[in-house]
Amino acid sequence: MRGKRRTGLTSRTIAVGVACAAALAALTAVPAEAHGPDGRTPHWELKDSGNPEVRFRGLSAVSRDTAWLAGTQGTVLRTTDGGASWRNVSPPGTAELQFRDIESFDARRAVVLAIGEGEASRVYRTDDGGATWTESFRNTDAKAFYDCLTFFDRRHGLAMSDPVDGKFRILSTSDGGRSWKVLPNTGMPAALDGEAGFAASGQCLVSSGPRDVWLATGGAARARVLHSADRGLTWTASDTPIPAGDPAKGVFALAFRDRAHGLAVGGDYRPDQSSPQAAARTGDGGAAWRPAAVPVNGYRSGVAWLPHSRTAALAVGPTGTDLTRDGGRTWRTVDTGSYDTVDCTVDGGCWAAGEKGRVARLEG
Repeated sequence: MRGKRRTGLTSRTIAVGVACAAALAALTAVPAEAHGPDGRTPHWELKDSGNPEVRFRGLSAVSRDTAWLAGTQGTVLRTTDGGASWRNVSPPGTAELQFRDIESFDARRAVVLAIGEGEASRVYRTDDGGATWTESFRNTDAKAFYDCLTFFDRRHGLAMSDPVDGKFRILSTSDGGRSWKVLPNTGMPAALDGEAGFAASGQCLVSSGPRDVWLATGGAARARVLHSADRGLTWTASDTPIPAGDPAKGVFALAFRDRAHGLAVGGDYRPDQSSPQAAARTGDGGAAWRPAAVPVNGYRSGVAWLPHSRTAALAVGPTGTDLTRDGGRTWRTVDTGSYDTVDCTVDGGCWAAGEKGRVARLEG
């Protein structure tokens, strides 16, 4: 059941075409610090991925020109021309896998995570832009189900699995994802009954700086965020105000602009269920979380801080994009297109991706 819950995440289908283009053009509330040099207001501009049958929940933005996508059917795409064209660089023999997270270091080096129970959970790495891949990890524990991965730098990274024997399991790499080892669980607090992560956007495990990392949970009586300040050796858990109490509810995505200031979004991924109070914020590294005074407008599975801003961020989900200009205190919907994940880079490149091969770049 645990695997079915993740691999069967559903969302409302949003029509692509004139209505979607009009919605993307409605992204007019991006803060002044994100405006382009000519004064135009940024907006989502759809790019043709050429893969309408693929759902992309994995996204890694390198720059305005370069980005990586990872999705269903073992698909990995890469663009180096701002989305004008996409090259299929999928690892061979992976058509049955679901890639849900990808982390890139540049246009040539990337690490991608396949999710699922047992051997379906795997990690691959490329050093040549996807021309060749090396499988660097294959899960052999039937009780493990890996959801997300993150990197602190080009060498050190972590991946997380749903609880095994009552505790979340953490993989660690110190060579850029070429090899992995399971960390001891002595510093991990016990998981709650039914608690797990959501492999919805590659943002259930995120890092900031050289040592801090956060893990988002759901499915239990309380939706929590776990924090480690020593690269995953020891963890502390904090409750969030995001609703929980059901396998479909919890925190789906996190974003930290530094080791103190973070955002959490989530809700209930079922399209026929409402998601009130599906956003929270922290100013103390996740020790305490406060609900948004005006929350996101429904379930949101991805969140990212806008470049060069201390207060602006975007949250995305199947029913739209929400913007905050005050550090997560208030949100408002600025687009109704369907996206599962969003990622931004320091050079100003922001990308979003989702179902039916959808991918867009923030323009303007």
